[in-house]
Amino acid sequence: MSTQIATPTAATDAGALDPVTLTVIQAGLQQVCNEMDLAFQRAAFSPVISETLDRSDGIYRRETGELIAQGDTGLPVFVGTMQFSTQAVIQRARNPQPGDVYIVNDPYMGGTHLMDVKFVRPFFYKGQLWAWLANTGHWPDFGGMVPGGFSAKATEVEQEGLRLPPVKLFKQGEIDEEILSIIFSNIRIADQRIGDVKAQAAALAVGDRRLSALLDRYGADTVDAAIVELKSRAEQQMRAKIATIPDGTYEGTAYVDSDGVVDEPLKIAMKVRKEGSDLHFDMAGSSSPCQGPMNSVLATTKSSIYLAMKHIFPDVPINAGTFAPLHIADPDGTFLYAKYPRPVSGCAAEVSQRIAEAVFDAIAQAIPDRLFGAPAGTSGNFALGGHDPATGKNYVLYLISGGGYGGSLEIDGLSNGCSTIGISKTTPLEVVEQRYPILFEEYSLAEGSGGAGTHRGGFGVNYKVRIARGQARASFVMDHGRTGPNGARGGEEGGRNAVRIRYADGRVYDPPHLSKDQDIRIAEGDSVEVTTPGGGGYGDPMQRDPADVAHDVQRGYYTSAEAERRFAVALTSAGAVDEAATADLRAGR
Repeated sequence: MSTQIATPTAATDAGALDPVTLTVIQAGLQQVCNEMDLAFQRAAFSPVISETLDRSDGIYRRETGELIAQGDTGLPVFVGTMQFSTQAVIQRARNPQPGDVYIVNDPYMGGTHLMDVKFVRPFFYKGQLWAWLANTGHWPDFGGMVPGGFSAKATEVEQEGLRLPPVKLFKQGEIDEEILSIIFSNIRIADQRIGDVKAQAAALAVGDRRLSALLDRYGADTVDAAIVELKSRAEQQMRAKIATIPDGTYEGTAYVDSDGVVDEPLKIAMKVRKEGSDLHFDMAGSSSPCQGPMNSVLATTKSSIYLAMKHIFPDVPINAGTFAPLHIADPDGTFLYAKYPRPVSGCAAEVSQRIAEAVFDAIAQAIPDRLFGAPAGTSGNFALGGHDPATGKNYVLYLISGGGYGGSLEIDGLSNGCSTIGISKTTPLEVVEQRYPILFEEYSLAEGSGGAGTHRGGFGVNYKVRIARGQARASFVMDHGRTGPNGARGGEEGGRNAVRIRYADGRVYDPPHLSKDQDIRIAEGDSVEVTTPGGGGYGDPMQRDPADVAHDVQRGYYTSAEAERRFAVALTSAGAVDEAATADLRAGR
């Protein structure tokens, strides 16, 4: 089989495409990715993929690995990282054949953390290499010193799990049992992972069939020309959005609670320079590489900036052209450019969100009406590994949780929203309780956690998980336990993350690093309690409509005392606004 790279003929160019055909092809490429996402989700064994949707699928350019399209329901943080990991495969692939699938999770080769496992498949059309299909799925465990891989105290990447460079797991459609046995011999609950492996590969096979059908219908040259034009238009749209930002240099800051080893915050210093239709990002003033697992690899750092700009300008379509006006200086010498053997388990789910917050903080100075209070900014990574005596089997549970979004110019923030870097949702509690020996004793809004503002932040959640039987080991890699998400334009910061272990004998344990710890031994009757952050407020809380404050109090979101202290709104015993007392309070502020 030839591995010659396909090239479009001169007969078809972007100028020959009518707008309807271009739009239909754009939607068709998107649909290919959406069907891959759906196939992956439906076939996966692990709830973190099938229920939480911690996965993504995309199509990438044959020569460069640049992004062509990605599924609507894929994690935004994977937009950039999958492009980089596909490029790493292209650089190392030798004589790829139809049906081959490469597996890679090496963070330093365009990755995130080790649990995000990427499959990359060459796509051939009429005997020629035409594109690459790729996906990422979060495996519940990939080895390492704690179940789930979220080691809060790792000081080198080998402690976090098995690291794979690009290797050919499927050869012309047949799985390599020897490579598979090496992987399964180094991870926990290996007998359950074969379902995820086959689901991940099957999603790419679906993409192969659907993309072939699209090319059959419109012709390879026409689709190729459309891809070139769509990239150009995405770049034009992003440049038009950037042009609305006044020229100048803007600086923003965000902090990671600690690295899990040294109890000191890590600073992200973001300098954004806008010139014409280009943005230049410089993070040279950020903290040095850290001992613990909160280092970020370069692919994740860049992808975090990409997704931050997508949050600010959500109507720009995503492909490689979207990123062209974004120029990111390599933050060498900081914890945002991790190199081997720095540990990185917290980079994708936590540090990435602090990077995005630093971008928001900087750009808000230029276009404050377009920005918002910071969102919760943590995925709330909670991993629990143990043995269930009722089934006689071991298990690894991975749970993420929602938090509050920030308020904005027009509306209050969303409560219990997904993280900044993804659209993943909390696994349905009934599914978790069915699969694992635990019981949710509480799942509620974290009342009062929304930052005060003219438009308040949304609320995080409280949850309490009790071990129903057996023994287990709990680990956490969360953030915003030291400071809450920033407010904007005078709004308050949101509520903070909190973790507590409550033992059956009455003892209570609070992690010294607030939001990070690992390998906590718990047993039947012991409970884990978590509060997730609320979103930052937007605007002066004294400008919030007192009737809205009274309504929030009626719904239990704030107490009467909080209404008076945080919004300067006095209420009567019946819960109505005391107009005279409120006027006096606000006059005194």
